[in-house]
Amino acid sequence: NLSSVAWFGIAVYRKYSSGSRYPNISLSAPLPGIPKPVFASVDGHEQCETKITTLENGLKVASQNKFGQFCTVGILVNSGSRHETKYPSGIAHFLEKLAFSSTAQYGSKDEILLTLEKHGGICDCQTSRDTTMYAVSAEVKGLDTVVSLLSDAVLQPRLLDEEIEMTRMAVRFELEDLNMRPDPEPLLTEMIHAAAYRGNTVGLPRFCPVDNVEKIDKKLLHTYLRSYYCPERMVLAGVGIEHEQLVACARKYLLDVKPVWGASTPTNVDLSVAQYTGGIVRMDKDMSDVSLGPTPIPELTHIMIGLESCSFLEEDFIPFAVLNMMMGGGGSFSAGGPGKGMFTRLYLNVLNRHHWMYNATSYHHSYEDSGLLCIHASADPRQVREMVEIITREFIQMAGTAGEMELARAKTQLKSMLMMNLESRPVIFEDVGRQVLATGKRKLPHELCDLISNITASDIKRVTTKMLRSKPAVAALGDLTEMPSYEHIQAALSSKDGRLPRMYRLFR
Repeated sequence: NLSSVAWFGIAVYRKYSSGSRYPNISLSAPLPGIPKPVFASVDGHEQCETKITTLENGLKVASQNKFGQFCTVGILVNSGSRHETKYPSGIAHFLEKLAFSSTAQYGSKDEILLTLEKHGGICDCQTSRDTTMYAVSAEVKGLDTVVSLLSDAVLQPRLLDEEIEMTRMAVRFELEDLNMRPDPEPLLTEMIHAAAYRGNTVGLPRFCPVDNVEKIDKKLLHTYLRSYYCPERMVLAGVGIEHEQLVACARKYLLDVKPVWGASTPTNVDLSVAQYTGGIVRMDKDMSDVSLGPTPIPELTHIMIGLESCSFLEEDFIPFAVLNMMMGGGGSFSAGGPGKGMFTRLYLNVLNRHHWMYNATSYHHSYEDSGLLCIHASADPRQVREMVEIITREFIQMAGTAGEMELARAKTQLKSMLMMNLESRPVIFEDVGRQVLATGKRKLPHELCDLISNITASDIKRVTTKMLRSKPAVAALGDLTEMPSYEHIQAALSSKDGRLPRMYRLFR
């Protein structure tokens, strides 16, 4: 045990430091008589390389071996709210809530959870604007059961009337919660996408609108699933298992399976390319009672301003990721050191200089055909105009030459965040699945780090100059009495200093 090891160390130190046998022994030199250590080795230059196999029906199987007792396996489908142009909005939201309900093989959700429990497993489903992801984390020895369950959950859901009715209740509750929560981030993200891509693709609502809750039924869901849930649009991804084992399970449970809705017809797939429009979405809302209690949050107005960036398939995606990290920011109560972004521009130039601002954070949303870089800011309703001008000035200053130290810091921080996130098995699973679904291959972490290292100040300046040519997208929530007009925000982003046009009032 530890104490005996400690006493052994002390005894050795006393023996050799007394000068009896080895008077000049160094603490950094190995102790004499200790056997040479034998380290585990891996075959090949990189054992963690992602392996990809395409089955006869078009389904891709991607895996990465990671030593351990548990694995994360899931099915990713190229289907999300952006594909609902021909349908009532909200189908993807419904499917997320209906996931892992009763199937042809399992009578209820409880039965599925009990089956997973035998293998120490948990399941989850998440939908985004462009991807639906069904995932299970469980013991490696339960892989056969896990893939069988995933196949059943994705291709053989019963979609019973009572399940759909329960989903309607869950969706209504989530919509109410969305409008009442103190953190308006999800709502603002919805609004900025609606403003940036008005009425098309990624601008379509991710959450089911209240008016559509009653319209979505089993027949409509089957029509949608028939178009989008086909093998060519799916990836079975796994982390922590042998590739051959996963391929064998995929052949067994996903190769010749007929879905419950019949043969898939991918001819009805919506292939529209995202059309960036710019614009403004305003929502006047009383925010005075959002957070009541002993320490209530003061009434705030939230503004989000965005400009078109680029697709994650373009080379400019990496400079935009570095730029987003360089802007950084956060809330006025974010305590911590450099790792929390205290040296980012939105901290140094905004939160440190304007104590009345409660938030200034940069976000980067990227899709396979477009992207959006935006800044969210919040302050007292009486200071909205000044807050908007501060944010527009920050956008204009992005086009200046980045300092050598801040660029190096942003690149190091981005690489650090990337590597730290990829320590987690579920994150590796999502990274493998999304990359293979979008591109058919995967860039490994060390390749991404090399790309980040090669970014220069001129790259940042180039992508920013291009971004500033696009029309702004604006989302505004709260008391908007002092909110400048969209035309004034557009004029500020077209000016040299980012200042709003002056307004003169006879009476205040």
